[in-house]
Amino acid sequence: MTLNGNLLIAGSEKRGSNGEFHGIDAATGNSLAVSFGGASVEDVERAAGHAWEAFNSYRETDLETRAGFLERIAQEIEAIGDELIVRAMAETGLARGRLEGERARTTGQLRLFAREVRDGRFQELRFDPGDPSRTPVPKPDLKLRNVPIGPVAVFGASNFPLAFSVAGGDTASALAAGCPVVVKAHSAHPGTSELVGRAVQRAVSGAGLHTGVFALLFDAGFEVGQKLVADSRIRAVGFTGSRRGGTALMEIASRRKQPIPVYAEMSSINPVILFPHALETRATDIASSFVASLVLGAGQFCTNPGLILAVDGKGLDVFIAKAGELLPDVDAQAMLTPSIAKAYGEGIARLRQHPEVRVVASGKAGSTFQGSAALFETSARAFLAHNELQDEVFGAAGLIVRCEDLSQLESVIDNLEGQLTVALHVTDEDEVEARRLVPKLEMLAGRLLVNGFGTGVEVSPAMVHGGPYPATADGRSTSVGTLAIYRFLRPVSYQDFPSALLPAALR
Repeated sequence: MTLNGNLLIAGSEKRGSNGEFHGIDAATGNSLAVSFGGASVEDVERAAGHAWEAFNSYRETDLETRAGFLERIAQEIEAIGDELIVRAMAETGLARGRLEGERARTTGQLRLFAREVRDGRFQELRFDPGDPSRTPVPKPDLKLRNVPIGPVAVFGASNFPLAFSVAGGDTASALAAGCPVVVKAHSAHPGTSELVGRAVQRAVSGAGLHTGVFALLFDAGFEVGQKLVADSRIRAVGFTGSRRGGTALMEIASRRKQPIPVYAEMSSINPVILFPHALETRATDIASSFVASLVLGAGQFCTNPGLILAVDGKGLDVFIAKAGELLPDVDAQAMLTPSIAKAYGEGIARLRQHPEVRVVASGKAGSTFQGSAALFETSARAFLAHNELQDEVFGAAGLIVRCEDLSQLESVIDNLEGQLTVALHVTDEDEVEARRLVPKLEMLAGRLLVNGFGTGVEVSPAMVHGGPYPATADGRSTSVGTLAIYRFLRPVSYQDFPSALLPAALR
């Protein structure tokens, strides 16, 4: 398939006239073939306008048609073949195996939402019959269903060029809910985005849907995203990225005449709590698993274990010694973009220079565009006194906080911001203390796990990938799993409606 760098709007394509940019080879920093034209304000308005026109028909598509459409997108993505993987490898520096797995996750979640649509329970149909004879006031006849919220703006993520991008979880759940989608492609992987965008466009055509159901826009800066969120026809936003980017979009959305929800997944350091008996019996094994999780994908996961909390003692010393032994053998890895590599290097430098932080170990040095793993240690006292030690360093960086006792460890937990995950490493002997902390941890994160690390996010009806701010903008939601569909729905009640006026699902 030939890449041409065009915008995809209303079933057609056009060259963006608002500047141009190239994809960048993540390993070398060199420009890749094909330039991409940035969208203008008029392009944004056209895409949003067509999405609004499509909403009236798409929101009432029968469930089988909608489910078939999602399955067709998955088929079209698979039909691209190896070209998609090769381009994504160049643009992101990610390994073939990782990207092939991510493609499978992307198509798998599209099919998962197709099953969710066919099941129909997301509509939450409710029937409460009236009773005219009730006194002193007759009881009305009430029916309820969830309806789609309207066109959704989706922002592609830098670290997941497929699963959190053009046809990723936000797009899949919005389309499943009955909402047209306008995607702002991430400038770090524009070629990958175009290939997938064309697959979605073909699926729209093949399913016989309104061409405004999907659009793909390019922009190397921020203007397109800002205009998209401000457009009155966009009714919700899905975003995965930095806290700075997410809060900027939240501010734009809140200033609108009609404010809209921004479902932003932003910042998390994912605490790992090592309980005393677990350290006494399994410190070496836990350290080995931790290092493997820390350096996976150069640490460029939103669920990367960036914070280790443990009580001072021999077990913690063994854990630190083993992690310090393993890290120097870890090769530096290409990071997603030169700017991410630069930000990671700056974050590591800040920790190295902090007077209350000690360097435990570092991985092998790499090139300008690679990240070298790093592990640091500080005291609970220092961590509580210096809020900047909570800042996320996006990459394979971890900070161990040495606590005097479990009471001080609990004080550290009380001082933490909202998180995506919290992992507990326990044995049977630790369960009493762990159980006491669970209610507190429920208030801290969206997913709690035992004797593991949060880097694997299963796409499941029971998964929550969200958490209190700043992990996400709205801790009541998830961006992974079938519950994600509810972000793009709202309830409507129908009182004393004759059957002829009711929506088909309620008749």
